[in-house]
Amino acid sequence: MSARNDSSVAHRSGFACFVGRPNAGKSTLTNALVGIKVAITSSRPQTTRHTVRGIVHRPDAQLVLVDTPGLHKPRTLLGERLNDVVRATWAEVDVIGFCLPADQKLGPGDRYIAKELAQAKRTPKVAIVTKTDLVDSKTLAEQLLAIDQLGKELGIEWAEIIPVSAVGDKQVSLLADLLVPLLPEGPQLYPEGDLTDEPEQVMVAELIREAALEGVRDELPHSIAVVVEEMIPREDRPEDKPLLDIHAFVYIERSSQKGIIIGPKGARLKEVGTKSRKHIEALLGTPVFLDLHVKVAKDWQRDPKQLRKLGF
Repeated sequence: MSARNDSSVAHRSGFACFVGRPNAGKSTLTNALVGIKVAITSSRPQTTRHTVRGIVHRPDAQLVLVDTPGLHKPRTLLGERLNDVVRATWAEVDVIGFCLPADQKLGPGDRYIAKELAQAKRTPKVAIVTKTDLVDSKTLAEQLLAIDQLGKELGIEWAEIIPVSAVGDKQVSLLADLLVPLLPEGPQLYPEGDLTDEPEQVMVAELIREAALEGVRDELPHSIAVVVEEMIPREDRPEDKPLLDIHAFVYIERSSQKGIIIGPKGARLKEVGTKSRKHIEALLGTPVFLDLHVKVAKDWQRDPKQLRKLGF
């Protein structure tokens, strides 16, 4: 084979999505692969509400990561909508990565997802064992065997079973190496500099929501939604000192939750503002003035009209 042919290895591009029960390390893995904070990560289940795409650019390939909400047994209308989004996504991607934490034995939640996965017959599936930095090699070996066994039981043929630790960046690039061959041949789908195709407003809302959840996860895990009303460059600013005004609303379900979010003398909300502003400025690369207000949207998770208004 001539050298010329060798260098013209076909470029591959396509979509992958990570699934797994809540807190299985999906968003952390997305961020590690893309190399920038794109998906919202939280130690609390059910925080990824939007399909956030992270894009991995490589000379030989472009891997677009679609981050879906965790699949779970729905208890509310919101839950059912989220599950429909997940199934629709599975049918459209080129490869599915099933994330299973190394430090937790396979449970009913994993089995529930695996059964659903077995239905997506045409899409190649890769089992990704996350959080390997938290266990010893014996525990890891047992987990790999258990996953192999689960596949056999349900008729899932794993294209690969890959242990990774996104925290230490270990094997993260190996994971990309193994996912790329499963993509179809094709040109780049997105321009080189793009990291996500989510509208910036949605990503900003996610960062605020993450900061708002920070200290109140136990009290209000699912009751917070954030809507960015507008993002406008401040007028009359010198070109080298731009400022972006962002006006956002933090929605909660009941007025009794207002005090929890605002905190004594507004300290809690101020902290949410400071924390999320840092992340937003890093994301947008410009100084930001963040104006945050808390509003009550009564029982929004169960109300189709409110769900639509809040972007679900």
